[in-house]
Amino acid sequence: MTALDHIWQTETLPDAAGKFRADGFASVGGGMAATAAVAVARLGGRALFLGRAGADEAGRMMQRELADEGVDVTQMRLIEGAQSSISGVIVDGQGERMIVNFRGADLPDDPGWIPADQIAAQDAVLADPRWPYGAEQAFRLARAAGVPTVLDAEVSEPEVFDRLLPLTDHAIFSEPSLARYAGTDRPLERIAAQGCRVAAVTRGGAGVDWLAEGRAGHHPALPVAVRDTNGAGDVFHGAYALALGAGLAVTDAMAFAAAAAALKCTKPGGRGGIPGLAETLTLWRQHP
Repeated sequence: MTALDHIWQTETLPDAAGKFRADGFASVGGGMAATAAVAVARLGGRALFLGRAGADEAGRMMQRELADEGVDVTQMRLIEGAQSSISGVIVDGQGERMIVNFRGADLPDDPGWIPADQIAAQDAVLADPRWPYGAEQAFRLARAAGVPTVLDAEVSEPEVFDRLLPLTDHAIFSEPSLARYAGTDRPLERIAAQGCRVAAVTRGGAGVDWLAEGRAGHHPALPVAVRDTNGAGDVFHGAYALALGAGLAVTDAMAFAAAAAALKCTKPGGRGGIPGLAETLTLWRQHP
């Protein structure tokens, strides 16, 4: 997914209908896989983004921004007559956010154009569930080529996860998404039973928990001054995929991703706060 985020900064989140004053505003690229791709590039990796957007101003702006961040957009398709995904994001003074997303319109589902040779050449393939046909195709190609797959398992319809999880090596859920899909009784075991080598859940300030081939693990959230949590999950997934592609063990990949996500939370903006490699390694070494 790639989306254009319109972000308003306010002292508190609205709790009823009305008119509210914003302290700041910005329009920037967002979306789960797209922001993860930017995180990979900022952290020193090479990212190829495969996805769709409308051939509208929002789509062109997102494509330019990804390219400016060093992401390869040669496989990003801008579709004539389609509308790009747009999000409205409100961020309060404590860094919590409220998001309303329009997923776009008239974007074709057919994933047949995804290039098998490009997938096979990667060290890891990450997908989110917003274009399930594309994610399924990319994961099938990756599985055939022996490339590990990482699913950013944000909230989606149960049937989407039913299709994607058997093709997923590393499934990392948000806490609300895991509860909605797998319930509260041993949910990670239910995810692992679908064939995932690693089943994990990010819990914000409570850190990340996972099962890796039957063994439980946990990494706490790192102690930082939180300013904006928007995009933290996307950064976590991108950093994890990068670490996995670089050959790190699951425990180290989780710790590296936790450090990158924590640093992102100290700065405003879903992408503006994405850290570089040096500061991420420094924080990781302080909290391995």
